[in-house]
Amino acid sequence: MKKRNLFAASGLTLLAMTMGAASFAESTASIDANASTALKQFNMLLPSNKKLQERAAGVLVFPEVTKAGAGIAGEHGNGLLQIKGKTVGYYSTNSASVGLTLGVAKRSEIIMFMTQKSLDDFVASKGWAIGADTGIAVMKAGVGGDYDTETTKKSILGFVYGEKGLIADVSLEGSKITKM
Repeated sequence: MKKRNLFAASGLTLLAMTMGAASFAESTASIDANASTALKQFNMLLPSNKKLQERAAGVLVFPEVTKAGAGIAGEHGNGLLQIKGKTVGYYSTNSASVGLTLGVAKRSEIIMFMTQKSLDDFVASKGWAIGADTGIAVMKAGVGGDYDTETTKKSILGFVYGEKGLIADVSLEGSKITKM
């Protein structure tokens, strides 16, 4: 069991070092362009997406989050925070797990802070862990192509879309978001 724990810790360390280097390599101009494209795609999915975005106090956009694993899994993506359509900061999202994971997948994530308090709490944090620090409603469109009105009243809404690859996972739970 100790060898397995040592192997897992070594793998996670290597993964963190690799993903950390990747985050420095991506320029803010690249993040801006990718986030703009991701928001356009998101708004084309449903007419109500644009309305929710306009109501939000802040919008955190991760245009591409990559998850990969073979027993030890890691997830990483770079993004930005917009307030009233203007970029106010750059962030990264990371998570790691040990378990039955095999494959590689990419997706886009958008987190909307629907109240000023939820946005202020996020901005004031030194690293925000989804699930540990706050509850987040992961949104899915219903049969009629719209969202449940009760769910849209939550203070933080999360959207996962554009999944491509071999890992089917729409969970945001366990992701750690930090300012770059």
